[in-house]
Amino acid sequence: MQPQLEAEFDLAGRVAVITGAASGIGRETARTLAEAGAAVVIADIDAAGLAETASLVEQAGGRVATRACNVASRAEVEALADAAMSLHGRVDCWVNVAGILVRQMILDVREEDLDRVVAVNLKGVYWGIAAAGRVMKDAGPGRKPGGSIINLSSSGGESAIPMLSVYSLTKAAVNALTRTAARELGPFGIRVNAIAPGWVDTPLGNGAFHDGRGQIDPEKQRVGLAQREATSPLGITGVPRDIALAALYLAADASRFMTGQIMRPNGGVSMP
Repeated sequence: MQPQLEAEFDLAGRVAVITGAASGIGRETARTLAEAGAAVVIADIDAAGLAETASLVEQAGGRVATRACNVASRAEVEALADAAMSLHGRVDCWVNVAGILVRQMILDVREEDLDRVVAVNLKGVYWGIAAAGRVMKDAGPGRKPGGSIINLSSSGGESAIPMLSVYSLTKAAVNALTRTAARELGPFGIRVNAIAPGWVDTPLGNGAFHDGRGQIDPEKQRVGLAQREATSPLGITGVPRDIALAALYLAADASRFMTGQIMRPNGGVSMP
């Protein structure tokens, strides 16, 4: 690889904060950004999963710190930003991955279900942008302001999917929020983009294949995967690494001219 190209994807000396890092896309994003040289600060409410992610990052030679964080709480998200600054004195990239969903028809959704998903998927991203923007804008002596904020959206935010109304509305809102934040924070050198994956092989994605006991039904999974593959021009479904590599691009200098955009690694299932 030519030195200039390598430098454009090199995160050595940088600090990345990743929420929802206990599993799935968050875990793989932490591993990938660490592979690129970043020191990662990972957060989640799942202590056991977070510890496993940290172990995987360390085994690969990466630098990692963990912090418990409920992204629905502005105070906890601000404390996460302050902890990253205390540890490293800077935050260069912030990835809002934490997300949940409920599978229910609109007529059956309870108020507490709606509130819970909105609190994590939308408020959590909102507070993440605010906290990241604050520490990136006030970079401190000897360092110019700037950074990259990456929000995890979903193809569900642009598609009509039965049973996912609450999830989809939060992801559509994340897309709109991403564009507004890009406008507001751009003058400070802060880029804000979103990644809207299609179906990805994660614990969240595999929830569609659960049986009545919360376990994966192999036959339901086989049929479901075949259906999803059939909707892709490429005939494939996604894995967390596909999304983590998109995050690497957005975190790195290679994407210096990109802000307010929605990246769609989805196998061609959706082409807005």
